Amino acid sequence: MNKPQVGVAFDLDGTMIDNNSYHILSWQEFYKRRNRTFTSEEFIEHFNGKTNADVLKYIFHPNLTANEIYTYTHEKEALYREIYTPFIKPVNGLIKLLELLQQQGIPMVIATSGIPINIEFMFEHIPIQHFFTDIINSTHITHGKPHPEIYELAAKKLMLQPNYCIAFEDSVAGVQSAKNAGLKVIALTTTHPKTDLYQADLIVQDFTEISIEKIKELIFS
Repeated sequence: MNKPQVGVAFDLDGTMIDNNSYHILSWQEFYKRRNRTFTSEEFIEHFNGKTNADVLKYIFHPNLTANEIYTYTHEKEALYREIYTPFIKPVNGLIKLLELLQQQGIPMVIATSGIPINIEFMFEHIPIQHFFTDIINSTHITHGKPHPEIYELAAKKLMLQPNYCIAFEDSVAGVQSAKNAGLKVIALTTTHPKTDLYQADLIVQDFTEISIEKIKELIFS
């Protein structure tokens, strides 16, 4: 079998599932329990695309212990899963694109700042795990997005040079992470307007605007 010429890495939150409004609701409840006010603007500026450890250090203080991070993370993410369960669904066009990529023999990985329990939660409701050769999550990295570490690792898992890999992202931090790692980036406007995502190589509303030809064109043009 010939080595694939192109590989694809998918962010999860806000990219494969349009769930950031539900993360906002769960952070709002998390703040409310502490008599604090949370806004969607704060989410976009300080939370989206980041690991929970980085977010929690921003909320509380930079010297949180591993135990504190674990406890706060699981409190907040349990709220998220409870709120989002009735509404979970893939972003338009995702399943069809995954099928097309698989048919073309293009390897795919997930590169998410999320935690394993939330990834399993998605797979329970949207059974797409079989499309991916690897799933990289926050437990596999030392530095969260916008640091390039997660996408450098994604390219290694895809067994390709970064410039032959495409990242699908929705956050500014995620776009910067992938670009800093040397990947081409297709950004979805599920969370940010086009103007915020200007560093991406292509900006789309959802996966219905993507074709194999467009992916190859980005890599080889």
